[in-house]
Amino acid sequence: MRPILLSGHERSLTQIRFNKDGDLLFSTSKDKIVCAWWSANGERLGTYAGHQGAVWTVDVSPNTVLLATGSADNTVRLWNVKTGECVKTWDFPTAVKRVAFSPDGSKLLAVTEKRMGFLGTIAVFDIAYGDGDLSNLNAQAEEPTLRITCTESKATVAGWSYLGRYIIAGHEDGSVSQYDPKSGDQLENVQAHEFDHQINDLQFSPDRTYFITASKDKSAKLMAASNLAILKTYVADTPLNSASITPKKDYVILGGGQAAMDVTTTSARQGKFEARFYHKVFEDEIGRVRGHFGPLNTIDVHPAGTAYASGGEDGYVRIHHFDKPYFDFMYEVEREQMRK
Repeated sequence: MRPILLSGHERSLTQIRFNKDGDLLFSTSKDKIVCAWWSANGERLGTYAGHQGAVWTVDVSPNTVLLATGSADNTVRLWNVKTGECVKTWDFPTAVKRVAFSPDGSKLLAVTEKRMGFLGTIAVFDIAYGDGDLSNLNAQAEEPTLRITCTESKATVAGWSYLGRYIIAGHEDGSVSQYDPKSGDQLENVQAHEFDHQINDLQFSPDRTYFITASKDKSAKLMAASNLAILKTYVADTPLNSASITPKKDYVILGGGQAAMDVTTTSARQGKFEARFYHKVFEDEIGRVRGHFGPLNTIDVHPAGTAYASGGEDGYVRIHHFDKPYFDFMYEVEREQMRK
């Protein structure tokens, strides 16, 4: 698999997202810039400039009309994907660490940081698409329709389950919560990871009935969205920053690596900066892809399951289009099931 190397950022990557069709890839970084790329050949389409601080997070609406970004400048910005124009800015008292559109694109959630006497919150906004007239995208709600305050432990990541039925959040103390998106009530809370090992990423399966978490405790968990049951555990030997579920094949991809400042001894292998592939059902590690010169901060898989991209501390985004052996690889058990 020859990777396509995208170099458009001067500082480490914070999040990357494919759009629903998979033809575009969006990347955010600590250098205040948001980039859009063609995923097929890695050509850069343009940038969305306007943030005044590190951009922590990005998400694109299901119809690829709007792009949402959250930043250390305490704002969420909404962009017109085509024109690059910023159509709305929402201000918060603290930095915004995660944004996510609901499955139908009608709502957007934003996770804010706990700082300077402000508790971490999850704010939910109604999103308008100007009834098909893209010049009307500016008519967005001023205030959130819902604010969930995380009194116990701040949320670090959050997303929407199937049909937008629940808001699922991962916390700094390693627990996962399930909220009602209408009332904001906490319905369920499970200590999924080791206590006080923060959850760095949370990504859903294609149908959003289950999701995967990546944590500082060197493990990733596959969990059911309906009751937060832990279905599978993937153990790595390095803190994990990102995890993604692949469509088409039963795999999960984990990424992480120890930051340079946490490493005591130096050797070529110590950082462990590879994307690790695990079998989703059997929990075995089946392969690694190396290439980054620093920890992997973010991973996203093409919606069709034909490629994946990773963004690293080294400032590069790498897109890997899977080749034939990837799709042909099977366990003996799986082959037998095919024969039946």
